[in-house]
Amino acid sequence: MPLRPKLLTTLQEGYSRAQFVADLGAGIVVGIVALPLAIAFGISSGATPEAGSSPAINVASLIPALGSGCRSAGRREP
Repeated sequence: MPLRPKLLTTLQEGYSRAQFVADLGAGIVVGIVALPLAIAFGISSGATPEAGSSPAINVASLIPALGSGCRSAGRREP
């Protein structure tokens, strides 16, 4: 089984506006929770807040493009 980014297979199968709106809302909620947590990790480890938030932003940009899908969050496929 070849490894392909989930983004490519999702776009080929069809990605509806309703799915996009649901994913956008979920991403905003995760960002609201994850960014302050990443800043707190940076501060609690004795580094600057930027040292915690920069990796979190980079990973949050990379993961959806490489392999996040409905199975990774415990959801079932529609």
